[in-house]
Amino acid sequence: MQVQASAKFVRTSPRKVRIVMQGLRGLPVEEARLQLRFTPKPIARDVAKVLDSAVANAENNFGLDARDLRVHAIHAGDGRTLRRFKPKARGRVGRILKRTAHITVVLSDGQDQ
Repeated sequence: MQVQASAKFVRTSPRKVRIVMQGLRGLPVEEARLQLRFTPKPIARDVAKVLDSAVANAENNFGLDARDLRVHAIHAGDGRTLRRFKPKARGRVGRILKRTAHITVVLSDGQDQ
């Protein structure tokens, strides 16, 4: 059975999130939590929150045991981009892109494969 959780419009670029997620696919949940805990990037805390939310969904909604769960899929998609403008030299304008990301974590207990 697969269980998922997602966080939308997280205020960081998807590229930064993907760097943190790189080594988490296929890991048991406890190892993924440990890896996120000791990752020095600030976005690792948000990814850990989504992982904990997926585990809570599995336990409360489907009655699964957290020790049997593995990270089946984890990905970060592009969210809405906030566009801001900053004045530049000679009357021109510079565009500042403030990117957002959608973080999705899918957990599996290995029974459906």
